[in-house]
Amino acid sequence: MTSTNDSIRLKIQRAGAGTEARVVEYDVPPQAAASLLDALRWVRAHQDDTLAFRYACINANACKECMMRLDGKVVYACLAKLEPGTSHTVEPLPNKPLVRDLVTEIAPPKERLFAGEGDDDDE
Repeated sequence: MTSTNDSIRLKIQRAGAGTEARVVEYDVPPQAAASLLDALRWVRAHQDDTLAFRYACINANACKECMMRLDGKVVYACLAKLEPGTSHTVEPLPNKPLVRDLVTEIAPPKERLFAGEGDDDDE
């Protein structure tokens, strides 16, 4: 998509676990980006269906699923507002194991569902 003056540019860090990170830029029309989460969903639907990010807005018990860094600050993607004509860097949460793109392991090891899934030893 060609950038226009009012489009929102997202510079998204992309990587898989154990692979080198790269930054991919996407331009999003402002009407599709009331929040960062809306913009990411638009990118996945219209530009790149391989973009990985997590959210669970329907289930309030899963809140924190959409946490990531926007311009160096940890935010909830569903609450982070984007203004037309702006450019933003989007990265996964810091200090968390990377799964892919913007998806990190957020559950503490003791709360993971399957035995052997955590990275700490059983006591």
